Amino acid sequence: MPRAFLIVLDSVGIGSTPDAARYGDEGSDTIGHIAAACAARNADRSGFREGPLRVPNLVRLGFGGACSLATGRVPPGLETSGPPEGRFACAAEVSPGKDTPSGHWEIAGTPVEEDWHYFPDTTPAFPPEMIAQFCWEADLPGILGDCHASGTEIITRLGQEHIRSSKPICYTSADSVFQIAAHEEKFGLERLYEICAVARRLLDPWRVGRVIARPFVGTSETGFTRTSNRQDYTMRPPEGTLLARADEARREIVSIGKIADIFAHAHTGHAIKTRDNPDAMTRILESVSALAESGLTFANLNDFDTLYGHRRDVVGYAAALEAFDAWLPQLASKLRRDDLVMITADHGCDPTWRGTDHTREHIPIVAFGPGIPHGSAGRRETFSDVGATIAQHIALGCAHSGRPIWD
Repeated sequence: MPRAFLIVLDSVGIGSTPDAARYGDEGSDTIGHIAAACAARNADRSGFREGPLRVPNLVRLGFGGACSLATGRVPPGLETSGPPEGRFACAAEVSPGKDTPSGHWEIAGTPVEEDWHYFPDTTPAFPPEMIAQFCWEADLPGILGDCHASGTEIITRLGQEHIRSSKPICYTSADSVFQIAAHEEKFGLERLYEICAVARRLLDPWRVGRVIARPFVGTSETGFTRTSNRQDYTMRPPEGTLLARADEARREIVSIGKIADIFAHAHTGHAIKTRDNPDAMTRILESVSALAESGLTFANLNDFDTLYGHRRDVVGYAAALEAFDAWLPQLASKLRRDDLVMITADHGCDPTWRGTDHTREHIPIVAFGPGIPHGSAGRRETFSDVGATIAQHIALGCAHSGRPIWD
């Protein structure tokens, strides 16, 4: 019986969408600009990697072709001389915004119809009445920050004051997000999670997409470092997601990385938290060996976005892409005859772009497996075509939104 493995490379966009100007992102191109930067220099200052972007396994499956569908050009280093060994396409998002939840929910067949609430780029950024209620219900002496900020920058700037005052650091970005940073040891990890749950409840009526717990450790002398104990508190997704339909059909579901958080732990089956991309890739391989017939594994590889995209680290991003590419043959070697693997993304986060926020971009769709047809599936009008393809493959019936990429 067929099984499906859906892998989201968080933020691996392949070129701005037709409506990107509305978001200030016209001309953004995460993969294209990374590839161009790699081709333009022989090595970075540390010698971490050198030469053009090398992702031969993705290229063989049609990744360069997906980029060409999105932008009209193949990024340097992604050219191929032979026919593709996978099915490839690009897709634009119909949901408003460029957020992680809306991207994933649309991938799962349920586009967001109503826009999120975004906090203004002012100081203060948050409504005073909401902050007053938050501090009252969470028993806090106040908050620090209350602005748009880079997470690493604001922790460096306010970390010591946070330890002194016990006030959490609250900040936002161009995304619909309320982020709360606190010292994992001095403030307490469970205490941080508790106040995030309070904030999530208070922000539901505002339609804020996510509350994110951002624990960190260290001192002002040694420097502050965020830990892997991040936790996302997301609004509950719309009814009828791919996960919900698989759960209702009593299929085995394995959710890897932050998938369970993104879907508010609704119909996410066996949820596996991961430390980083290598850990997530190990968990995916384990699921290939163990997943039941007609089951679904849904994984998110977050390092591309968190460690490299938002931090505008072109070299680190390129190295992470190459590490993922080098791992793909292990995955392919474990697949059964009727298995389907789909590799995609949820938005862009162009590390060469202005600011530190997500970018409104097309996403790649690359599908492969022993029995999967090859060739281009063209430009797709919605991310939901990913979910529709998987629903058809594992016999969940017609999707509410989207068309299989075989159509």
